[in-house]
Amino acid sequence: MPVEPLSQKEIEDRLAELPGWSLDGDRITRSYRLGSHFAATAMVVHIAQVQEELDHHSDLTLGYNTISLTVNTHSVGGAVTELDFELAHRVEKLAPGHGAH
Repeated sequence: MPVEPLSQKEIEDRLAELPGWSLDGDRITRSYRLGSHFAATAMVVHIAQVQEELDHHSDLTLGYNTISLTVNTHSVGGAVTELDFELAHRVEKLAPGHGAH
């Protein structure tokens, strides 16, 4: 499925559905705090599984008890696309199961 860059308005509309996510230049970002390093590591593994399923790999940073995602679509020059929001929504669904906030 070909992906196209979203307009600024489309990005803003989709971000309104994702509390905690924001636009940072040409990417969407979100950080999570978890109860422990082990919980953060487990969530990173779960996110990696979702990225593989979507064949869409974002920048993912693991801290002691934090995770940060930076998401854009490299195949369209680093713009934000619907695929980025699909990944964001899937991460949001799995986050509560890891105790992320």
